[in-house]
Amino acid sequence: MILEVGNLDGLATFLFLIMFGPAIVFIIIGALLFYYKKKQAGKIFMILAGVYCLISLGICGAMLS
Repeated sequence: MILEVGNLDGLATFLFLIMFGPAIVFIIIGALLFYYKKKQAGKIFMILAGVYCLISLGICGAMLS
């Protein structure tokens, strides 16, 4: 029995959402905290967004290639 894979556009979209979704949410939270004068917490969320983006591009980018 041969399995046919079909259209995988949804899978690629899902991987891109996993790659950039939480980083975008962290950046939005960090910007809101900066706006409300909580600069230390805002910086932490910005750093978390950068680290998550770096790691996800390495792991998910390897899966996409």
